[in-house]
Amino acid sequence: MVLVLGLAALPGFAGKDDLGPAAKLNFIVVKDQSGKPVRNAAVVLHLVGDNGKQERGGLELKTDAEGKANYEGVPYGKLRVQVLIRGFQTFGADYEVNQPTMEITIRLKRPAGQYSIYDEHPEEKPPEAKKDDAPNKP
Repeated sequence: MVLVLGLAALPGFAGKDDLGPAAKLNFIVVKDQSGKPVRNAAVVLHLVGDNGKQERGGLELKTDAEGKANYEGVPYGKLRVQVLIRGFQTFGADYEVNQPTMEITIRLKRPAGQYSIYDEHPEEKPPEAKKDDAPNKP
């Protein structure tokens, strides 16, 4: 079972009548390192206008135990997809919806380590101190 939130907020997703042909999108969300499915990830869909800007409203799906989520009735055109879940980097990309059925596989990565000046970095050489030619005089 896939949870769908915000359906009424985006009229383009509600029906095929006003925006022409529509597609069925099948999403598979997996861990990049192992290829194992990611359950309960939020897959957020936004239509993108001709000007490249995200339209108002949107749709949120949740992945099932196999990392799958799907939705039928997405109008042809540009679609912005974001995937969010705790413990992974946020994924975002634009897709051109131009086929009756599309399968989109999303590989989520773990967050990269952050650089800290307080950690030791033995692979880096410390900057050399500048030698001052003129003596300091008060």
